[in-house]
Amino acid sequence: MAVTGWLESLRTAQKTALLQDGRRKVHYLFPDGKEMAEEYDEKTSELLVRKWRVKSALGAMGQWQLEVGEPAPLGAGNLGPELIKESNANPIFMRKDTKKSFQWRIRNLPYPKDVYGVCVDQKERCIIVKTTNKKYYKKFSIPDLDRHQLPLDDALLSFAHANCTLIISYQKPKEVVVAESELQKELKKVKTAHGNDGDCKTQ
Repeated sequence: MAVTGWLESLRTAQKTALLQDGRRKVHYLFPDGKEMAEEYDEKTSELLVRKWRVKSALGAMGQWQLEVGEPAPLGAGNLGPELIKESNANPIFMRKDTKKSFQWRIRNLPYPKDVYGVCVDQKERCIIVKTTNKKYYKKFSIPDLDRHQLPLDDALLSFAHANCTLIISYQKPKEVVVAESELQKELKKVKTAHGNDGDCKTQ
């Protein structure tokens, strides 16, 4: 089963963990050289950050690519290509999950709710957001469902709009909820270091 396959790859990956600033930071190194870093709320075990890094064809380490979490503010840490300064009025897209749902927030969208259309594209395995006034259009996938090889279901998709922010929710299938629960059990077995400086491998 695909879900078991992804969970097994997480179990067999080389893992290091650090408890810092109320967050449990876990770094995964996979046999193919890919790296994944996650940060969880220490008390609730809620996923706060997930990012990936892969080696280039020449073997150099690439930039971290954020999958879950809020982009780092400008001026924080090293400025990478993804931190080129844009207008504060531009839409800001980010993913911030809850225990029961994958959730995305698109800030700086001032239009009323009835302007937005949010739907699943089964053929391209993605979610499409568009406005009737043609001011905004975006397509994005759900990597978790791809890794688990699960289908997208329009019935699990919903959205709301408040304070110039479009909030899109996709209810997690039970297979994903079970896999995440199993992963938390696995992570409890990982020896966790404690630190106050910024030398964690997840940085």
